[in-house]
Amino acid sequence: MVNIIVELSKYLMIILITMYTYLCFSIFGYQDPDRKKSMLRRQNVLMYMVHIIAFLVMYLETEDIKLLAFYLMQVVLFGATILLYTILYPKVSRLVVNNLCMLLSIGLIMLTRLNYTNAVKQFVIAAGAIAISLAVPVIIRKFKKLAEWRKVYAIAGIVSLGIVAVVGQVSYGAKLGFTIAGINIQPSELVKIIFVFFVASSFKMSLEFKNIVITTALAAFHVLILVVSKDLGAALIIFIVYLVMLYVATRQPLYILAGLGAGSVASVGAYYLFGHVRTRVIVWRDPFAAYDNGGYQVAQSLFAIGTGSWFGLGLCQGEPDLIPVADSDFIFSVISEEMGIIFALCIILICVSCYVMFLNIAMQLHNMFYKLVALGLGTCYIFQVFLTIGGVTKFIPSTGVTLPLVSYGGSSLLSTMIMFAIIQGLYILREDEEEDIERKKKERLRAKRSGQEVKKKRRKTADVPQRPQRGQQGRQAPEKGKARPKQRVR
Repeated sequence: MVNIIVELSKYLMIILITMYTYLCFSIFGYQDPDRKKSMLRRQNVLMYMVHIIAFLVMYLETEDIKLLAFYLMQVVLFGATILLYTILYPKVSRLVVNNLCMLLSIGLIMLTRLNYTNAVKQFVIAAGAIAISLAVPVIIRKFKKLAEWRKVYAIAGIVSLGIVAVVGQVSYGAKLGFTIAGINIQPSELVKIIFVFFVASSFKMSLEFKNIVITTALAAFHVLILVVSKDLGAALIIFIVYLVMLYVATRQPLYILAGLGAGSVASVGAYYLFGHVRTRVIVWRDPFAAYDNGGYQVAQSLFAIGTGSWFGLGLCQGEPDLIPVADSDFIFSVISEEMGIIFALCIILICVSCYVMFLNIAMQLHNMFYKLVALGLGTCYIFQVFLTIGGVTKFIPSTGVTLPLVSYGGSSLLSTMIMFAIIQGLYILREDEEEDIERKKKERLRAKRSGQEVKKKRRKTADVPQRPQRGQQGRQAPEKGKARPKQRVR
């Protein structure tokens, strides 16, 4: 009986997440607020259905009662997140909130299946990150001088990365962070956000060639420190984000060509300087030929994706233990194996819908600083998704970055939550701008109408014949050409 339920559940979850994904994009075609609210509520129902089916299957497979308690805690967390965002910020983008909860729920499902202890840690970090993120839109909305802190952003980013390069712990051949009180901290995740604010404030200040050279030099310094730390995934993200922001701010294709040329030269240099970079390139070219020399991880990832096929093996039916670092870097492979490629493709499309929403907000903002911040954060998010999925599918060499909101990792989860909260703050600012524009239009229209009414009153007053003054009644002006009659003298 359990096998039948597991087999049916995978098809049901695929149908539910496909419906959810369809709503992510179809909602852009409607302008009616009531219609949108109905579709957003439907998304919440679909998310909870996927969530309860997954935990029901895991409970039937393990018969562990603590899974039910963990499930209820997650239900409360997701409900509180949606409710608090809606109450505290009525203008918030509900689609972004829904996608955040959906991706987080999928991540907690897969982490519970892989490692219950890590899932509990991820849940605690997620709860704290959501509490922090609820305050971020207020900061974005109230602090009007964020664009003036360029030096603060530059110093904070460089110092944070420099500390990691000096005293950071080596993990998988790279200095990624350090441990404080048993908590692993990876500053590069938060530095990506600070870097976006730095570039946006710098370009907001000036787009002169001198300022662009200075900004480029500081950006290159960020990348250089990450390369020295061998955190090439974060270095690549910062490099691409800077190129995109530079092109959008200046509209100069020459800068993009120069940046891509410099990046190509740096990639070749990294290939010859760093052994683990050469290993990843060799593995990318043929992971099966290099199976015993670093290719084992990618090869097992491809085996898992191929074994899962379109509909997957079913939750708890695969062998994710064969994939190294399955709960962080290669969690997409586990999802593909047990939930199926269709389910995995829907996750990609949900991430894309988030990026579309970020771009939509960036295009509609009038302030240059906020526009570049929205663009930079959106590019940072979607490019990290691309690096993660591209690495596990052998589309590009593996870079060792996590899938945002899905993979295990406290620093990545916190930074992504803050990133989404900043976008929500920018969305609220955009709504405020639209309201200001509408209010000014109404005031101009009201002033125009009042002016027209004054003119009409003046015209009516001019058209009405004036009554003769007292003492002049009966007197008429002499007609032209006629002499005034002589008065009788007594």
